Amino acid sequence: MTTNSIPNRLIAEKSPYLLQHAYNPVKWFPWSEEAFDTARRENKPIFLSIGYSTCHWCHVMAHESFEDDEVAELLNRDYIAVKVDREERPDVDNLYMSVCQALTGQGGWPLTIVMTPEKKPFFAGTYFPKGRKYGRKGLMELLPQLTGKWKEDPERVVELSNQVVSETQSRLIANLEGDISEESLEQAYQIYEELFDSQYGGFGDAPKFPTSHNLSFLLRYYKRTNNEHALAIVEKTLDSMYRGGMYDHVGFGFARYSTDEKWLVPHFEKMLYDNALLTMTNIEAYQVTGKKQYAEVAEQIITYVLRDMTDAGGAFYSAEDADSEGEEGKFYIWIPSEINQVLGDEEGELYCSVYDITDEGNFEGQSIPNLIQWTLEDAARLKQIPLKELTRRLETSRKKLFEYRGQRIHPHKDDKILTSWNGLMIMALAKAAKALQKQEYALAARRAVDFILKELRREDGRLLARYRDGQAAFLGYLDDYAFVVWGLIELYEATFELELLQAAVELNEEMLRLFWDKEKGGCFFYGEDGEQLFTRPKEIYDGAMPSGNSAAALNMAKLASYTYNAKLSQKADEQLKAFAGSVQKYPSGHALFMMALDYTVSAPMEIVLAGDPAKADMQEMIAKLQTQFLPNAIMMLHPKGEQGDAVRRLIPLVQDKVQLGGRATAYVCENFACHSPTTDLEELEDLNA
Repeated sequence: MTTNSIPNRLIAEKSPYLLQHAYNPVKWFPWSEEAFDTARRENKPIFLSIGYSTCHWCHVMAHESFEDDEVAELLNRDYIAVKVDREERPDVDNLYMSVCQALTGQGGWPLTIVMTPEKKPFFAGTYFPKGRKYGRKGLMELLPQLTGKWKEDPERVVELSNQVVSETQSRLIANLEGDISEESLEQAYQIYEELFDSQYGGFGDAPKFPTSHNLSFLLRYYKRTNNEHALAIVEKTLDSMYRGGMYDHVGFGFARYSTDEKWLVPHFEKMLYDNALLTMTNIEAYQVTGKKQYAEVAEQIITYVLRDMTDAGGAFYSAEDADSEGEEGKFYIWIPSEINQVLGDEEGELYCSVYDITDEGNFEGQSIPNLIQWTLEDAARLKQIPLKELTRRLETSRKKLFEYRGQRIHPHKDDKILTSWNGLMIMALAKAAKALQKQEYALAARRAVDFILKELRREDGRLLARYRDGQAAFLGYLDDYAFVVWGLIELYEATFELELLQAAVELNEEMLRLFWDKEKGGCFFYGEDGEQLFTRPKEIYDGAMPSGNSAAALNMAKLASYTYNAKLSQKADEQLKAFAGSVQKYPSGHALFMMALDYTVSAPMEIVLAGDPAKADMQEMIAKLQTQFLPNAIMMLHPKGEQGDAVRRLIPLVQDKVQLGGRATAYVCENFACHSPTTDLEELEDLNA
């Protein structure tokens, strides 16, 4: 294993992932025309490696192969090697991941592609060791074989690459149009019910991903149908995820996924998007059930994000690694003697017994803190300690352990700022600000909005995708626009600052101009002004992270309601129709799309609040409404004076809705009919009923 003293071309990049490879003996290129021109000139295939900085198996492949002189010699002699950070270039990643899935039936990172200088792939896979291992070919065997095919029968290689491109295009471009209705909501629920793991929560077998937007859909389904089992699925899954080792019980925040069915052993990396989405769903579960645990989990996630994942400028970092000191999970695991050293014997034994920290261990001889064996209520009863006292003692211990853990070598932090993931965190903070009536969450979200609009938006208004080390780069993708607009709409409803809704309208208009498919409807993943790859895909699957097209459908439906824009309402309908056929094939794989559908087919609810937002009666009315679970309502504020004039221009709905008798007044319109205006808070007690 070696690293060079002289860096390769990646040294000039900003991506933490690319910089991790800047001193490899492999002569990496970033994705660039220079790389492809060089490949054409030297008649060499491209070896494309895609990953991200907190990816465990990316690290493994780097140490085994890309830091190895023998592998580097083969790559440098026979290939042009290109490194891509999937989080900077999701357009490249999405496209070639589709290739890998089509050719191999599976995907993941690191993603390994071999392709022509024209960017047409003819080989795909994920992790490869240096030598044959785990039943996989090694690079030392594979690279010469592919080189041989390239040199011996180049026409066959080009023919194969054209076939791969054609197959990938047919998979990605085809819009399966159709009609979609409330029946699809029922079909999605039935699939979730079948997949639900009643013993451990979640869906299917290991590995288990949080995909909390599935649960958010089920909360809406419960609201629509009063189906108690839908709510039970949500509660069982949220409770199990929190009690498991996938949750960091010492420092807060969720890991990316669980490797086992019990949620015990995580893949330890923490991603901003997971924690944003889990904040959203825990907040919604709190609104539906009133159970404080969900609010507390959401607040703990936010504590983690604001403490550890927030830039000085107010935006949010991307991820924290699974590894530290070259070992996965080392930062997060414990042995009893270490706990006792920090807490003393009495409190140490209590903490270890509650959180399953044993001499035998539950992870490679050490222990991941978890509550799988019992709830705190169970522990308090069995140990005959009042719950309040037990909770206090455990929290005191947690703080000491957190401080002690801080002296360990921390996992690598990917401190780049991604516009799309920040949009999701803004959305989550805004939801928390409303449900918990915590202004500080809205202020944190607003700081992130201001950062994006200042640092990640060009003078011509074009969003950019990534910021790091003073530089913004890469034309924004659909997800950047859709998730930021989602965040802006939620934050408007948390603060009623009109410029937020205005920004949402403007960015949505630009999104449609740049990404809309004028022939078949729906939005392409990258803009018409972006680098044109061998096909222009449209993503609709709501996987670990929801699809930008799904978020766009929800945004357009809401903005059309706010602005009374008939053309935008039609676009929202076209968006749903464009993907209806794809969604009908597997409705449970499209949870956020289902949430957008639920919004459009539900009886619309519009709530106009007229009065002075600075007065106590209006603040009380706002709180009464914001804390309720009203996913299919839009809420707006109509003040007097010049502010009211500006609101009326953007939101025609408020036009004739004025304050009555000098008191805060609510106008609630449902299913195209308005109730009598009211100043009585009791009448607004439960609009869910």
